[in-house]
Amino acid sequence: MTSSSLNLSSQLLVGEMLKRATHKTPHAEAYVYQEQRVTFKEIDERSTKLAAWLQGKGIVKDDKVGFMLKNSMAFPEVAFGVALSGGVGVPINFRLGPSEIEYIVNNSDTKILIIDYDYVDIIRSIRDNLEKVEKVVVVGADNVPDDYIKYESIFDNEFTYQPCEVLADENPCFIVYTSGTTGRPKGAVLTHKNICLNLMNLLYDTKSTLGDSQLIVVPQFHIAGLLLTLFACLTSGKTVIQREFNPVDVLSTVESEGINVLFLVPAMWNFLFQVPNIDDYNLSSLKIASTGAAITPLEVKKRILETFNNAILFDNFGQSETTANTTSNSGEDALRKTESVGKPYINVEVRIVDENMNDVPIGEVGEIVYRGPTVMKEYYKNPEATKEAFEGGWFHSGDLVRMDEEGFIYVVDRKKNMLISGGENIYPAEVEEILYQMPQILECAVIGVPDKEWGESVKAIVVIKPEHTLTEEQVIEYCKKHLASYKKPKVVEFVEELPRNASGKVLKYVLQRESEKMNKN
Repeated sequence: MTSSSLNLSSQLLVGEMLKRATHKTPHAEAYVYQEQRVTFKEIDERSTKLAAWLQGKGIVKDDKVGFMLKNSMAFPEVAFGVALSGGVGVPINFRLGPSEIEYIVNNSDTKILIIDYDYVDIIRSIRDNLEKVEKVVVVGADNVPDDYIKYESIFDNEFTYQPCEVLADENPCFIVYTSGTTGRPKGAVLTHKNICLNLMNLLYDTKSTLGDSQLIVVPQFHIAGLLLTLFACLTSGKTVIQREFNPVDVLSTVESEGINVLFLVPAMWNFLFQVPNIDDYNLSSLKIASTGAAITPLEVKKRILETFNNAILFDNFGQSETTANTTSNSGEDALRKTESVGKPYINVEVRIVDENMNDVPIGEVGEIVYRGPTVMKEYYKNPEATKEAFEGGWFHSGDLVRMDEEGFIYVVDRKKNMLISGGENIYPAEVEEILYQMPQILECAVIGVPDKEWGESVKAIVVIKPEHTLTEEQVIEYCKKHLASYKKPKVVEFVEELPRNASGKVLKYVLQRESEKMNKN
């Protein structure tokens, strides 16, 4: 073993995780995508060759490599390849518009951009504005534009890989851009240590075992999908990747591949339960049913536990800046404290504070703040936002929560979502929880709208289940029976679907904007 290999092996590095998995179980099945099935040895070989190619094209420590890919076998190859090269990966939401993509590519200082063939036209339309991009690589195409590089051609040649000797686990590994629901998205800089320790937290607290198989249908560019992709290295288990979410395909894959672990955002779980013959599938292999990325309604949690009766429910909570996971509720506690997101993961410190960073009493609402080795390094090239986020030495999440006497945490809402009506604080998530108990409602969102008398009042936007009917009066009357009067919706709007970003979060600013337009008209 060379001295550089020895030094790297002692660090918590994403590339080294793959090397260790390959050393332990080289011939174990690692990833499955459509008809492709590859071992850890095979994914390691391709990722290392890609790393060598990147180095040959000038990528050195801290250089940025952007990738805009749909779920595929290329995603783990690129994620590991960039990490092994010493570069920093920038996963990009492929659902963004050209100007949004342009902003992220330029803001991140991306030098090499790897894209799916589907996005060639979008990138060509903004290519002249991508200030630092030197090469564009296209995945999944036999023919590419003359000035672009075919991804598979990289593997037709031999390159010499040189481990990045100066790489340390405190160095950046990925820059994950936030959803940008208000203003420009910010780039959360996640280090190798952030990633590795978060995955170890997951391994410890979920009690995953060697050889567990998992299914990925959430977008891999999202922090949850990225982590799941890398998690395979710790369990040496099979990861089945599906290009996009299809409820029937999820159920049939759980059955045919014997899937043990499944993570879906709440909206996906909800749609899964709309499959009329869901009880016809053999879902007994599932051991871990996991949810997160948005507040999971109580009724959805109950359905998960009823349908997957061999599985433990893990309700996760966190955000990109904390490498996704900060708290989780599971096992018997998920049944006993169904409304809670549980307690902090190992290696995560939390406090619940007021505006002056004083701890609030048990049961009172405050902002949850974090500290620990899974909290991001900084916002990329944004020292002002970084300083504000870490005011008082803790990372400020913007999430409002409360804690009970046993230390269980309950999400009240996002701080920015809270509305004030007649001097009373109203948390939309509380109203949404009641609405989800109505059997006719498939999805809902609650926002605040201007009210001349009360300042703000509650508006509910509702999606009705197929073959069901519901009136505004019925919704308001139901809420009156279960909530304080000032919390009930004054207006109910029925829509066919809610606007969401790629991570499944409802875009309330879009609903707010559309509501304002309606009021003007």
